[in-house]
Amino acid sequence: MIELSFATSGRLSTSGLQHLVVVAPAGRLGATKGHRGAPKLPPKLLDRKRTNLLTELVAQTKPGDRGALGSTLAEDPVWLHAAVLPDRLSRYNSPARADSIRHALESVRWGAKGKALVVLLLDDPAHFLAAANAIARATPAYSARGDASHVKIQIAAFGPDGARILPDARVRSTIECARDAAVLVDTPPSELHPTALAKQAKAWFGRGVEVSEIVGDALLDHGLGGIHGVGRAATEPPRLLVASTGPKNAELHVALVGKGICFDTGGLHIKARGMMETMKADMGGAAAVLGAFRVLAAEGLRCRLSLLLCIAENAVDARSYKPDDILRMHSGKTVEINNTDAEGRLLLGDGVSWAARQLGAHVVIDAATLTGAQLIATGLVHAAVVSNDDGLETMAIEAGRASGDLVHPLPFAPELYAHEFRSPIADMRNSVANRNNAQSSCAAQFVYAHLADAPGAAARRWCHIDLAGPAFPKERATGYGVALIAELVRRVAG
Repeated sequence: MIELSFATSGRLSTSGLQHLVVVAPAGRLGATKGHRGAPKLPPKLLDRKRTNLLTELVAQTKPGDRGALGSTLAEDPVWLHAAVLPDRLSRYNSPARADSIRHALESVRWGAKGKALVVLLLDDPAHFLAAANAIARATPAYSARGDASHVKIQIAAFGPDGARILPDARVRSTIECARDAAVLVDTPPSELHPTALAKQAKAWFGRGVEVSEIVGDALLDHGLGGIHGVGRAATEPPRLLVASTGPKNAELHVALVGKGICFDTGGLHIKARGMMETMKADMGGAAAVLGAFRVLAAEGLRCRLSLLLCIAENAVDARSYKPDDILRMHSGKTVEINNTDAEGRLLLGDGVSWAARQLGAHVVIDAATLTGAQLIATGLVHAAVVSNDDGLETMAIEAGRASGDLVHPLPFAPELYAHEFRSPIADMRNSVANRNNAQSSCAAQFVYAHLADAPGAAARRWCHIDLAGPAFPKERATGYGVALIAELVRRVAG
């Protein structure tokens, strides 16, 4: 287990540390031609001997394009590390160099026990949230090891003038909730089934949060045929969990909708070996919006804020929904099933429709580990966003740069993609006819189709976040999306 916290405002000490990691752009560490010399460290952090050792280490560590980690034994601390970040960045990156921080810290071998200190030397105090979020994403908290490992890491940050930067409530809450989201995603699916996920979400809600839940066959009574169809074969029943906070008469109502597939076998179109592993991560969208809701609820935004967790397990038994079945969605549209492994969009379709038709939300933001094609389109670092509003799309990009949870837009073009879902007997199918035609945009189009004709649709803004890659890039969850969505809602709320 890795415990993450922030150092207090007193003097920093390296005594008793297993690891000291100094993180900074190359120029700040004296590692570029125009800035040769000893790193500009906080006063009294290291003695002369260890400062010289760090200087030598920095000189030997070339940041490259993405950043690099140099390490050496130093007695006290036992290990001294220099995370040297590139000075130059493209416009598609975060100015806080969040990905480089995460990339460098993932290389640290923390060991089973001990204490560590990560010192951030930032170009701008405003980069603290993104930098701390990057550290959180690089140090997952979940562990099922039997060795009772426990590493305690503290974070301390300093601005360009050498002044200490202390975390505010927003930074603290974001990091806590992002790490909690990663724990949810990493938890084995037999432990985090639909009932357990809903129970944990409700346990986290504080005072002033109204909660309702529609479970099992009751979903059909409320017209939620998509969620019910996907999850009806599982031992633990599917559900829609709705939580709301903030003034009911607010001029703005924002709804966060998350795909919560606790495990995805692919249904009767079952996934092959090697493809089904890691499918516990298919509730990464639900984890992200849940974390963002917790952060924002604690801040007390002036808008009305709702959370909709669409939760199910795509399991296999005699009750499984089948190819050729037709499901009636909450929107009233009928969907012919031509791929039982395209299940997440069925949950989201019901979720966004409920947000629009039942809650009357003005802005709907959904998040999901929706398509493998997202990794091809925007990769492991950027999530894909699709929006019907260019202003909201721009806000999402800016929120990504500010939070370190980067995004990149894909086309929103219903007239170009809707035909992929044509059915001879229903309103639409759930999977595309041509898998080579912008799959991620098409999947988003399916979701949008279920709120496109809801009352007030002309004024309703919608943003879809496909975070399949960055939420689970290798073998561990990152908590991606919590910081991004929280920051996006702040910008929407003004």
